Amino acid sequence: MKPIDLSQMRLPGAPTVSPDGTIAVVAVTRLEFAADSYTSQLWLVRTDGSAAPVQLTHGWHDSAPRISPDGRWLAFLRATKAAGSRAGGAKAEHDGAPQLCVLPLGGGEPRRLTDLPLGAGTPAWAPDSSRLAFSARVPQDGRYGTGKTEDGETIGPDGEPPRRITRYFYRVDGLGFLLDRPAHLYVTDLDGTLTRLTDGERSHGDPEWSPDGQTLAFVSERHDTWGDDFASDVCVMPAGGGEVRALTDTTYSMGLCRWAPDGRSVLFTANLAGEGRVDPIMRNESLWSVPIEGGPARQLLDPEAYTLAAPGGDVAGTERGVLFTNEHRGAVQLLRVPYDGGTPEILIDGERQVAGFAAAGDTIVATIAGPADWGEVYAGDVKLTDFSAGVTALPQVEVTGAAPDGYPVHGWVVKPAGDGPHPVLLMIHGGPFAQYGWRLFDEAQVYAGAGYAVVYGNPRGSSGYGEAHGRAVRGNVGEVSAVDLLALLDAALADGDLDAGRVGVLGGSHGGFMTTWLAAMHGDRFKAAISERAVNAIDSFQGSSDIGWLFADSLYGADGGSFEQQSPLTYADKIDIPMLIIHSEHDWRCPVEQAQRLFVALKRRGTPVELLLFPGEGHELSRSGRPSHRVARFDAILEWFGRHV
Repeated sequence: MKPIDLSQMRLPGAPTVSPDGTIAVVAVTRLEFAADSYTSQLWLVRTDGSAAPVQLTHGWHDSAPRISPDGRWLAFLRATKAAGSRAGGAKAEHDGAPQLCVLPLGGGEPRRLTDLPLGAGTPAWAPDSSRLAFSARVPQDGRYGTGKTEDGETIGPDGEPPRRITRYFYRVDGLGFLLDRPAHLYVTDLDGTLTRLTDGERSHGDPEWSPDGQTLAFVSERHDTWGDDFASDVCVMPAGGGEVRALTDTTYSMGLCRWAPDGRSVLFTANLAGEGRVDPIMRNESLWSVPIEGGPARQLLDPEAYTLAAPGGDVAGTERGVLFTNEHRGAVQLLRVPYDGGTPEILIDGERQVAGFAAAGDTIVATIAGPADWGEVYAGDVKLTDFSAGVTALPQVEVTGAAPDGYPVHGWVVKPAGDGPHPVLLMIHGGPFAQYGWRLFDEAQVYAGAGYAVVYGNPRGSSGYGEAHGRAVRGNVGEVSAVDLLALLDAALADGDLDAGRVGVLGGSHGGFMTTWLAAMHGDRFKAAISERAVNAIDSFQGSSDIGWLFADSLYGADGGSFEQQSPLTYADKIDIPMLIIHSEHDWRCPVEQAQRLFVALKRRGTPVELLLFPGEGHELSRSGRPSHRVARFDAILEWFGRHV
């Protein structure tokens, strides 16, 4: 695979299925290099495999499909091209913001129901199919294009009044500022009659209808210290508007909420917010149930053994149990969890990842990605699509190392074609509470396609191997992670096809942290390094990152950990191998000063170092940045290792 082969990528999202289980609809996203952007359309799939998938919509970016409970309508979000992409360069009102549309499944044109300044969120159908609920961000007057000059011209971001910040959690990478555009709940009829249900400073997450259609459940922050901690609650309110009532006790960091089919309880995913409500990280996101009439929440899964897949995990209440996507040793399983707790039934397993699902009766339709495809839609064991036709992938081979204390370290090697010995790249994931896994991975395939054997895995600190596996690095991140990563590398190097004398190391975010750490502490093992969007100096990260105010103490400061001792920047004077630092100008998760400080430190001591800085990008450049920037990044990485490894 070459960098430009990203143009072949077709990524199906989570499906929606008709109430009779006969059809499914899925959004398929691809990179559009001509527009230097992403485009997405909806496809209709027959679940019995009797016909080939049919493209259903032809908008620029159609997503979040939802079939109505009566099977007559398809709701979805449609975003138009950015300004200037239309004939004559004319800008439409709220151009580019996703708006809610409905399409008659029996035939006809889609009809837009909303025209909101910042767009609409994922829709949810009322049980009688007459209304849709959703959450949408509402800008303060005068912000985000709502302000006008005396001449009627739109006031741009630089002309807006200053922001007065009073809470820690006031911005987030990839979205921007939060407090001046809270998310509120809306309900719309199919004729576009729109009713806003909530107001105020607090945000309200994606709503879900009760089975009788009388109540909405959602996630919100109702406590006084909202924005200064990481707690939230499952809440309910009448579907026509009224009092908001919290069902939980503000001890959780919430994920999703869904109704149980009997309407007597709400299911939700969450991890504990921890001490002071600011210690939620490195914990499994478990499954819970809380009664609608009040009472304590009950945990339905063992918090040590199971965690909701991230990103894109989902749950759904069915008559036979709760469907739950679970991370497990690089795979993502689909489980069915009993309502009274206990051992779940594994419905989908194996060396693959469930990327989304939908259920209707006994029919389960799932999007599943594997090591040789970007993802396909399945009904049971029957593959219904062939979106990855023509894709050729090098094999992903499992390898397990043993740390000096005997602890197993699980990972993979992707080797190039032909005989070795091949130069090697050790690749480290971010998080650190995340997992590499059993799926086609563009990074590994591109580097292997260029002639490198790529070693990657899930050392302690990763998710998917039990909560204790993840929390083992708290307070001593660099040292504990390094032991496991080197053990995995050594296990891979035992293969005679890999050249132990030509090894490079790279990673992003936490992976960049560990790249800098390994370059300093174990530089003799590597010929060159690439540290990307990294945490390098925890002291400044604590105040400059969107999540640093809680993440720094919860991870690095746990159990008496020292910011200085755990900061890779502290050991920059030990780095002698060539290092390329890659960062994005608009990264708010690991702000650009993290890269700048490391660059200056290495430059001052004469270490071969370069800084590659991407304009207009945030923390997610490698996964969702401009297609041209993703290719430029790959080209720079291959050039650097070609020069030094």
